[in-house]
Amino acid sequence: MRPTAPLILAATLAVAATSLTGCGAFGTDPDTLKIVYLRNTDNKVRHMDAYLSRVKDEFERVHPGKKVKLIPIQAAQPDYWVKIQQMMRSAKTTPDVVYEDTFIINSDVASGYLRPLDRYLERWRDWDQFLPRAKTAARAEDGRTYGVPMGTDTRALWFNKKLFAKAGLPTDWQPRSWDELLSTARTLKKRLPGVTPLNVYTGKGPGEASVMQGFEMLLYGTGADPLYDPGAREWVAGGQGFEDALAFLDTVYGEGLGPHPSDAVDPNVPTRVATELLPERKVAIALDGSWMGQFWIKTGGRPWPAWSKELGRAPMPTQYGQPPGKVSMSGGWTWAIPAKSQKPDLAWKLVETLQSQPNAVEWSLRDAQIAVRADVASDRRYRTSMPGIEFFTGLVRHTHYRPALPVYPRVSSAIGEAMEAVTTSDTSPAAAARDYDEELDSITDGKVVNRDR
Repeated sequence: MRPTAPLILAATLAVAATSLTGCGAFGTDPDTLKIVYLRNTDNKVRHMDAYLSRVKDEFERVHPGKKVKLIPIQAAQPDYWVKIQQMMRSAKTTPDVVYEDTFIINSDVASGYLRPLDRYLERWRDWDQFLPRAKTAARAEDGRTYGVPMGTDTRALWFNKKLFAKAGLPTDWQPRSWDELLSTARTLKKRLPGVTPLNVYTGKGPGEASVMQGFEMLLYGTGADPLYDPGAREWVAGGQGFEDALAFLDTVYGEGLGPHPSDAVDPNVPTRVATELLPERKVAIALDGSWMGQFWIKTGGRPWPAWSKELGRAPMPTQYGQPPGKVSMSGGWTWAIPAKSQKPDLAWKLVETLQSQPNAVEWSLRDAQIAVRADVASDRRYRTSMPGIEFFTGLVRHTHYRPALPVYPRVSSAIGEAMEAVTTSDTSPAAAARDYDEELDSITDGKVVNRDR
């Protein structure tokens, strides 16, 4: 069995994590809370830093004598996950509050890194405002909740209407199938030399951005429960839908409809798409998330005043346009308390502050989040906060969530390897799917449904 990406990263990043913990950031002061979070790799994007500074000031004002120490980790997401896991292994190095992706919660729970929050949630009246689907995203297999959701997201196709007009294409474009999407990309390639027609994330470098925003946006358009069968409680082998999703990527990169493969597998490509390729009209269509507008507003990392008029949005179609015709994936981040924090009660007070209704609204505005609280969704500031907010909120009824299981990160890594093999080499979609099957069988101890093989 090939080693998974998380294991490789654990080995290569051990030194980085050690140097981080040895720099004095982790003291034993009982009155200081340490909060660790992901900082964007683009040095111009600091909306999380600004938001947390605001919350820090509020918390310290309301709790005299208590301090909050902000500890940013500037890294690609896979590197961030490994670093926080390194920190949470020891009481000497653990933060007190951690920015935790729902993608990784079950894996971290299985490793004993996170503390269940149920006893706090039972007494917190605000918890009733959270949508049931959002609560489920932070709940582990043991039925307990380990994080307070900050928001969610949806995904769709962004396209540049000026480039479409220049290529003689309709600016109210709404593709109804994969073939229509590819046909449009081919027209753009022919009529707009120098412009990348279509960006679909791929490969291991961008991590979960590739798997969730790229591959799974395709895979979940091929049929019901294509990755995990909840009824059988087994993973689904890489059958026809899996091959078809890989074949779509093979077409995009084989025909030169996407970025050069070496650029596509760069870990920093999501930041480049948001801050360079779309604003500079170097990419015509991008399969990406609802949060993209945060980069282009006045306080974003790449202010772009014309974006709301220049960019159009279209749902990602299912493979053949079969019902429901649209597909989206949703995820989100939470605030969690590590199991080895020595100040869990005080840490919970900080989580309450982070997720008060006014602060939840503020974060949704700053990060272009889809609200997970009813009292945020009904807030006037939220409803008028960002062009396209109604479009992306409307996709929630067509959305899917990744299997919230401890082995999912390893499954995701195996998918990333299959994507990269097809994108950067002569590996056929069928061969990459077979390799994935072997890896999946090993990861899950044979708990696999073979639908097509």
